[in-house]
Order: sequence, then C-alpha cells, then structure tokens
Amino acid sequence: MSTRVLPDFEILVPQSKAEALKQLSQHKDDAAILAGGTDLLVQMKGQLKCNCKGENAFSYLLSLAEVPGLDYVEYDETDGLKIGAMATLSQVAAHPAVKENYPGLLESIEVCGTKQTRNMGTVVGNLLNASPCADCGCSILAWGGTLTLEGPEGSREVDFDDFYLGYRLTARNSDEIALEIKLPPKSEGTVSAHHKMTRVEHDLSKITVSVRLEMSGKTCQSARIAMASVAPTIIRLKETEKLLTGVEITDQVLESVAKSASAEVTPIDDVRSTAEYRRDVSGVMVKRLIKKVCNV
Repeated sequence: MSTRVLPDFEILVPQSKAEALKQLSQHKDDAAILAGGTDLLVQMKGQLKCNCKGENAFSYLLSLAEVPGLDYVEYDETDGLKIGAMATLSQVAAHPAVKENYPGLLESIEVCGTKQTRNMGTVVGNLLNASPCADCGCSILAWGGTLTLEGPEGSREVDFDDFYLGYRLTARNSDEIALEIKLPPKSEGTVSAHHKMTRVEHDLSKITVSVRLEMSGKTCQSARIAMASVAPTIIRLKETEKLLTGVEITDQVLESVAKSASAEVTPIDDVRSTAEYRRDVSGVMVKRLIKKVCNV
C-alpha cells in the first residue's frame, strides 16, 4: 500500500561520474539512482523496487544532481539526437531539433504528466522506470536507437529493442548508470507520431501507440510501431510492421493493419480499462495514427 511517508534511506551525492560508479558498485541492488525522482519516490512510498527483485524499499539513493555534464540535449544531422541522463522532459521538448525532427517524441513528452512533473522528470528516467505505460519509452522504442550504460567494466550500448526484458525489468545491471539516449537522425520521408488514450487529462494511459514510418510517396519503405499499456512491457508490433513494409498505404492495407495490431497485443483487465476494450481499440488507434502521419 502506498503512503505519504517515505521509508528511511541514505542519500549519496557523488561529485563525478567515477565517484557515482564507485558508490553504485558498493551498494548495487540496495541503491536506486535518483535523477528527477518523479517516479522513484512514488514507488518508494509504495515499498516497491524497480528493476530488481524484492519488496522492500531501497536503503540508498544515489543522486546524479551534482555529477557534471549530464543535462544536455544535442543534435547532429549525421549522428542524430543525444539526450543526457539529467536532461529534463521540458528541456528536451524545448530543443529546436526535437520540435523539427522528432514529433513523436515531442508529443509523448507533452502528455507525460503535468508541467511540474516535466520540469523535474527526465527522459532517461522515464525509460528506466520500465513502466508498461510509459510515454517516452513508447515513442523512443518506435523511433529506435540505443541507450548507453556504464559500469565497472566500461560502457556499452543497448539497443532499445533489447532493453525491456519483463515487467519493470530492463537490461541495465544494478551496478550500471544509464548515461545517454541516442536516436538516429531523421531522414527524408520519415514521419512519426504518438497518441495516448486516458480517462482524464494527465492520467496514466489506457492505451498508447507510437509510430515511425519511412515513406517514399505513398509507399512505406519501413515501419516501427510501439504500443504501451497492452502487455507486461512496452512492445513493438513486428508482425503488423511487416504488413506495411514495401506497400502503398491504402484503406485495405490499413484494415489489415488494424486486425493484426489487435491480435498482437496481450492486455489485461485493471482499474483503467479492460483487456477486451484494449484489444479492440488497439487496432483502431494504430490505423488512425498511420492515417494521420501519412495524410490519407
């Protein structure tokens, strides 16, 4: 049960990345990394651990607030978009390159909590939270790219397709820090969008869908479709993507896409919706979002 009271913990405030990695290696599963804290502190009130086994809250919070050089958003036409671990949702949304080249990501940020939440929460944190209904996680999976992790043995890049392993479980090891998101640059013909269905504004989603299509005229060269709140993790609809690849977007194709999307999801009943509703509406949302980005 969630309460208004945080459990006891010790705060660690490293002054460098090296110090942060040293402290994290000492505490591992008993330490949580604190960036914006908008998800983490709520989970701790509920005595939950994210990305590790156990029901007790963390004993240590390792804050990245005073580690220099992590609050950046950079764009290059060759390398694409880079988002540092401490870059806030508001900071990313305000970047001109995000507004121009990554509309799906921008739309996911704009519906991610309240303005106050976006001023504190980070895009990397939203990804690491591993919630099956995370907005940024959905749009980022649809776009594709990598997450840079660093631990005692050095740094490594994990493809977003391999990042979500299970319910609130990711490929990050307990002694690793997530440092940077990398999204490939937008190419000519790329379109993307994000749509979230909720009961009321700012609520957690009933169903969320993000798409990224590589278009040549009315023909789809490649597709990535991600959905949230329809499975234990955010998922890609890979069978549905195949129906779009190499074909012209027509009403007949979109009807097949809708049926396929509804068949690929594995939703559950919960306080926000029913499995039956989610399954039926998933296909409709995918079809409508593709029609929107393709102007058909």
